[in-house]
Amino acid sequence: MIEIRPAAERGHTSLPWLDSRHTFSFDQYYDPQHMSFRSLRVINDDRVEPGAGFPRHGHRDMEIVTYMLAGALEHQDSLGNGSVIRPGEVQKMTAGKGVHHSEFNASKTEPAHLLQIWIHPSRTALRPSYEQRYFAPEDKRGRLRLIASGAAGDDAIHLEQDARIYAAMLAPGDPVEHHLESGRAVWIQVATGAVDLNGQRLDAGDGAAVSDAGDLRLVGIEDAELLLFDLQ
Repeated sequence: MIEIRPAAERGHTSLPWLDSRHTFSFDQYYDPQHMSFRSLRVINDDRVEPGAGFPRHGHRDMEIVTYMLAGALEHQDSLGNGSVIRPGEVQKMTAGKGVHHSEFNASKTEPAHLLQIWIHPSRTALRPSYEQRYFAPEDKRGRLRLIASGAAGDDAIHLEQDARIYAAMLAPGDPVEHHLESGRAVWIQVATGAVDLNGQRLDAGDGAAVSDAGDLRLVGIEDAELLLFDLQ
């Protein structure tokens, strides 16, 4: 079964410096029908104005993944990490026992566009940690590239959860396939462009929950970038 979450039905936060669309309930947006999907708790589609951002704040017991689509985001945290995240780079912060961080648009002239993702970890009170990696566009073109995983030894950012995140960039007509194993579920989030999922169209901002085992086929309709979450 495929259940589509249309982009237009997401929650919306509009501030002078931030335009954010919430796939699941977040902050002041509450929808009891869309609280989470398996261990996937948050997908926020954030656009941050130049020079603005999220001041220092705290998190606990969450895997926080940032996927940059455009612009640059400057990160500082209480673990002593400081970095700038750009398109192609993926950042993961294990909040664990507690961590504070800030995130600001690193440019004074260009907006930043990102997906911020929260995943419930398999255990609480973990030691906080930080990881950042670059995945080249050519590694994602026409294929599903594993970018984060809870399995040991995977060539990806480590997640403290039995979950796998794939990224793909599809040109019109490009197909990719994914086999959904019994007992698992998939969430697909289209970041840009449009794709066909087993005969159903998904546009930018649309999400889709897939809960029946079997083969999934995604085909680019327009130039598209998407994330696929394979969840326990």
